Amino acid sequence: MTATAISSPVTLTPAARTARRTRFLHWVGVHSLAIAAALFFVLPFVFIFLTALMSDQQALTRDLWPDSWHWENLRTVWETPGFLTWWKNTLLYAGLGTALTLLSSIPVAYALARFKFRGRNVVLMLVIATMMLPPQVVIVPMYLFWAKQLHLSGTLWPLIIPMAFTDAFSVFLLRQFLLTIPKDYVDAAKVDGCGEFKALVRIVLPMAKPAIAAVALFQFFYCWNDYFGPQIYASENPAAWTLSYGLESFKGAHHTNWNLTMAATLLVMAPVIILFFFAQKAFIEGVTLTGVKG
Repeated sequence: MTATAISSPVTLTPAARTARRTRFLHWVGVHSLAIAAALFFVLPFVFIFLTALMSDQQALTRDLWPDSWHWENLRTVWETPGFLTWWKNTLLYAGLGTALTLLSSIPVAYALARFKFRGRNVVLMLVIATMMLPPQVVIVPMYLFWAKQLHLSGTLWPLIIPMAFTDAFSVFLLRQFLLTIPKDYVDAAKVDGCGEFKALVRIVLPMAKPAIAAVALFQFFYCWNDYFGPQIYASENPAAWTLSYGLESFKGAHHTNWNLTMAATLLVMAPVIILFFFAQKAFIEGVTLTGVKG
């Protein structure tokens, strides 16, 4: 066999080409909705990224691709007075709020899942009922309490401290997952001399890592993106602003510089997007398994 024969491309018959085309069209037809949905969610992020790296003259024009890449826009935003403070405040709010939510919600969820006591179902219904109460309903008395009685207006503490007293959604999600853990594991630990707290820490929590990760991500994302709370309690003190609230004022300060506004938006979104990509496996597993048993 000659070298020319070896390197010559394989010629497909008309029937093979028709079969390949049919398989491709079938794949496109089956996944068309998924492709359309993916483009619907991805294109806004692509637009923000491209606009953030444009010049001020090109931003929001018909040219969707940057003529030149202005990476210095990100540095300009980062060096904007107050931006680093907003970052620190948001990390404090999201990090401390998530930790307090987990510490307070896990024991309550464990008690509702494992302990049998009179009125347990009533307590569970009350927990679920609080999830249906919009925060705007109680915002006036809560603001008067934190601002007039405790004098904590202009800070983020009115948003952080309540998380030490459990969160209804977190309790419900954790409780649903804990119901899927066989009771035999806890009973075996008790036979070996473990009390309830020791069994919770050494047996239940390691098995509940997916649910804990899901709750932590939900709470972290909520705190990171929260705009309503900082607007109510911290708007009078720029030193206590978070990224979500500070971004609105940044837009007002640079209402003509859309490239800088998009760069600031990109810096606000990037951490949560990266965090979700790294933790999506545990997040999806935790959310999926919480609905196995009611």
